[in-house]
Amino acid sequence: MQQLYPEPGPVDQDTLINLYAPPPDPSLRVNFVSSLDGAGTLQGRSAGLSGAEDKRVFGILRMRCDALLVGAGTVRDEGYRALRLDEERRRWRLAHGMSEFPTLVIVSGRADLDPAQPALADAPVRPVIVTTRQADPGPLHDVADVIRAGDRHVDLAAAVDALRGRGHAQILSEGGPRLFGSLTVAGLVDELCLTLSPLLTGPGAGRITAGPDHDVPEHLTLRHALLADGQLLLRYSR
Repeated sequence: MQQLYPEPGPVDQDTLINLYAPPPDPSLRVNFVSSLDGAGTLQGRSAGLSGAEDKRVFGILRMRCDALLVGAGTVRDEGYRALRLDEERRRWRLAHGMSEFPTLVIVSGRADLDPAQPALADAPVRPVIVTTRQADPGPLHDVADVIRAGDRHVDLAAAVDALRGRGHAQILSEGGPRLFGSLTVAGLVDELCLTLSPLLTGPGAGRITAGPDHDVPEHLTLRHALLADGQLLLRYSR
């Protein structure tokens, strides 16, 4: 892996971990992979766009977060398993004053998740379900804590405030596209980590963001650009 910007040169593991250090203040970062022509998935899943070095960064971002925020559709579509880290990453977290595992947070307006789903039933720490005050989580209470934010629709700003009240200062979101779009509209995205895969997938797949039109673009600043196996790994922040 090579750094192209701001200081060109080779990148080892320790340098890579430092390049993805979160800011000192609470923040919400989003991580996505995209094809060159804007597709967020290949054959229905984002894994087809990824590569070994993108997966390495994916693991580092999970290692550095307090909570992992995902939409219920992404949990289903991407076949999410329990949020477990390997021994090396767990040791790193403990050595840096963090809990052994980050907390999985699933946004589900209808709270219609299966409590036997491995991401919930096999979680190393109790997950959190974010839903509305009108939803009925039912048996989900047995496997997860429930945050109610909003009446008919999930109030993401209130949900993020509640997560930070639980000590989750650094939040990582892996999507999906509708959650990313909603976080953007709510002004909650502090950082985007985006991997560009050297593929043209053609029409059909959706973008990495979805939802209602948003007429107020947000300007982000490029913090670094890395090159690995033909993929560009970019980090932008406010």
